Amino acid sequence: MEQAEWYKTLSFYQIWVRSFADGNGDGIGDLYGVYEKLDYVKALGVDGIWFSPVYPSPNADYGYDIADYCDIHPDFGDLAQFRRVLDKAHRLGLKVLMDLVVNHTSDEHRWFQESRKSRDNPYSDYYIWRDEPNNWDSLFEGKAWEYEPMRGQCYLHLFTKKQPDLNMDNPKVREEVKNIMRFWLDMGVDGFREDVINFISKREGLPDGLPFVPLANGIMHYKDGPHIHEYMAEFREVANEYGAVQIGEGPMTTVRSALSYLTGDTKSLDMMISFDHMLADCFMTEYVHLPFSLIRFKSAISRWQNTLAGRSWNVLYLENHDHPRVISRYGSERFWRESGTMLAMSYLFLQGTPFIYQGQELGMTNIRLNSIDQYMDLTSRTNYERLFTFEPPSKRLKRVHDSSRDSARTPMQWTAGKYAGFSAHRPWFTVNPNYKRVNAERETAEPDSILNFYKKCLALRKRSRALLFGSYREFCPLHPRIFMYERCYGNTAYLVICSFSSRPQEVTLPPEYRKKHLQLVLCNYDGRTGRSPEFAPYEARMYRTRIYESSAKAAQKG
Repeated sequence: MEQAEWYKTLSFYQIWVRSFADGNGDGIGDLYGVYEKLDYVKALGVDGIWFSPVYPSPNADYGYDIADYCDIHPDFGDLAQFRRVLDKAHRLGLKVLMDLVVNHTSDEHRWFQESRKSRDNPYSDYYIWRDEPNNWDSLFEGKAWEYEPMRGQCYLHLFTKKQPDLNMDNPKVREEVKNIMRFWLDMGVDGFREDVINFISKREGLPDGLPFVPLANGIMHYKDGPHIHEYMAEFREVANEYGAVQIGEGPMTTVRSALSYLTGDTKSLDMMISFDHMLADCFMTEYVHLPFSLIRFKSAISRWQNTLAGRSWNVLYLENHDHPRVISRYGSERFWRESGTMLAMSYLFLQGTPFIYQGQELGMTNIRLNSIDQYMDLTSRTNYERLFTFEPPSKRLKRVHDSSRDSARTPMQWTAGKYAGFSAHRPWFTVNPNYKRVNAERETAEPDSILNFYKKCLALRKRSRALLFGSYREFCPLHPRIFMYERCYGNTAYLVICSFSSRPQEVTLPPEYRKKHLQLVLCNYDGRTGRSPEFAPYEARMYRTRIYESSAKAAQKG
């Protein structure tokens, strides 16, 4: 396999350090806790870790406002402890990816502190300044410009006011980015997840946007901007020097747009994180909640699977630090174990590299706090105050319950003991009250737990070239309750069938499978023989069969 494609057979575990494990007893997750839990991560069956930002930050956006790219936040430890974690991870055979956040910095970064002083200092042009702001919106709070009295100008911030956008048109800024990459790659990290990377190039002149684009006025002037591929090519040269993987996060990116980053002369990324399948129960943002649509979910999955087939590689995920917990969204808290295991099966066997977010493997669910003041995430509070203000507070709070990123950021639930075993002291944020039932210690001991089901899925995936590299084909795309797809490689085919229903479902096999000998390989209900056409609530099955060579070739061509 080519050096640049080592990621294709791997799976990753995302760690949001502040809520993962507290190793020094101050109530905040840290790298000491990560070090202690690396054996747990390895035992899950993953091959690597993606760290959300661990850099010094004032935490206006919990780490995505970076004050120093080449150090560790004191809450988490120091560079020496990071090296200990990195070395242990590598000894265990785990790759390590860092979060590269270069669309913006913190306003407490040294570069911005210098840039704001005057219009003629060495850092003056590191950020985007204007005498008169345009009409762009911030994606997080209010308008996208903030006046700085010391300099007498406004600076651009596409996110919070404390996250000024870097001026990537300045070649000195691009050199800074490449130096940051080399700093971590020289230390031994294996690649980067690159935050909102498709926003780094803004259109010349910064023209006004269309005022009727809600919450995203101006986005057509900075998403996939005019020089994006030139700048990405520079960063790609650095990654290629080290054989490092680059994974882009591209908000609002279509699969066709993603191809320009993933293929051809402008290839600058190995994978692109898609948001399409995470919009199956909302409109543009999770705060505008809609009933879950399996058809929308399947359509998004199949669009990316089919378009990238043979051309690039997918990122597979259902949870991360930016989304509410998936059982509370696409599954059922009533059928907690059944829907949690079904959801695992629905995506882990697609073509691509799977990512599992901390606690997802336990079936952690959304938290429901009693007051908006108890939520920590800025976007939750901002949405509560800005959107749907005509609604009563109770209804707006319900929207936050359904949508808040804080649900992904509650402390990891390790045991049924005090503070869920996350810390010996009161944690920095509220522990979900269901920790006595949902925790790693209990689920490790229960053979049929969600945790052990994830382990089975990951182990099975690793053993099969069909599940790693096979073609993808979806059946019954318009069925509102059943997701059914095939993975085919050589003369082996797997058929995955997932019920997204709280009621029993009668499932009809595709015609080409009705007369085949089907071996039931995996099911999330004990005692199933695999013969019954009736699926229990949230049941998931995977069959394996042999196919004739001609059929296999036809399936792989199709």
